Amino acid sequence: MESITLYFKQGSSDKVYQASIEPKDCGFVVNFAYGRRGTTLQTGTKTTTPLNFEAAKAIYDKLVKEKTGKGYTPGVNGTPYQHTDKEQQSTGIQPQLLNAIEESDLPRLICDPGFWMQEKHDGRRLLIQKQDGVITGINKLGLSVAVPSTIEDAAKAFAHDFLMDGEAVGDVLHVFDLLSIEGEDVRRQAYTDRYLHLMNLLASGQQRHIKFVESAYMPKQKHEMLDRLKREGREGIVFKHLNALYTAGRPASGGSQFKFKFCESASFIVGKVNSKRSVSLKLLDGTNLVSVGNVTIPANKAIPKPDDVVEVRYLYAFRGGRIFQPVYLGPRDDVAPQECSIDQLKYRAEAVAA
Repeated sequence: MESITLYFKQGSSDKVYQASIEPKDCGFVVNFAYGRRGTTLQTGTKTTTPLNFEAAKAIYDKLVKEKTGKGYTPGVNGTPYQHTDKEQQSTGIQPQLLNAIEESDLPRLICDPGFWMQEKHDGRRLLIQKQDGVITGINKLGLSVAVPSTIEDAAKAFAHDFLMDGEAVGDVLHVFDLLSIEGEDVRRQAYTDRYLHLMNLLASGQQRHIKFVESAYMPKQKHEMLDRLKREGREGIVFKHLNALYTAGRPASGGSQFKFKFCESASFIVGKVNSKRSVSLKLLDGTNLVSVGNVTIPANKAIPKPDDVVEVRYLYAFRGGRIFQPVYLGPRDDVAPQECSIDQLKYRAEAVAA
């Protein structure tokens, strides 16, 4: 009937995703398969019962759009967004993503002088590239995006070309890593070397809208920073091994760089718009969408639409997935719906032990 094979290649990741509309009984079903290229693929279906062709086609089209929105491409070389409607936005630059750790891991990393610690800012991921006087913003998906004018002007003021990584909070970019300087790719250099390059670059510009994220090295410094950031109600911390390289994508597990949040937040899919400025929230549990509660949208923020992805802070989750004390943070156009998994949730300790 209708089928497609999509590919995604980034760093050590080389994945394939297949989707198809197939006849069954007197109707049609939408099936899928996914996994690492060259291995036996895991299979599943988006339709528990046969549908008419129009309904099946709508599900199929939505599935393909979600996957291509995440960077999968019909091109066999797996270049993200190739042959998709986002091809012109694709920069070919993919940011490094970190695995989260538990609070029980903190003492080991704080006491280990091989790991440096930084504040994790509560903003929007933004890489800034300056090349021949042109400023390009790059989001978490590797797509070109608009840059706040204050940050763009600050980036233009530097004498050197560069590619830096940071978190945009309002009109300030908090920079924590450097990928290239004057055309030299430094991603394969140790983190300590990249840190020194970045420190010298930002010191040469002295721009108040692009700020350097400082690191703590010794256990006493890290303890003091941890206590201060918790007191100030900041988002969290990041640990980086002094020899860590800058590698695109997220490791399947572990890694040499980690993140820890003091408060929990997750990306959710909007189910429906309720009365009194409220929307329902859903997460993927395997291939099924499950409801996890509702969140009120503040009066100064636009109400998201069904199927939008939004970021919500919460105190903890109950077993089964419902979140407690949710606070709406805003839309996430840099997060694909497939990433909105129930595995994101952190549960109350007694709920886990029950």
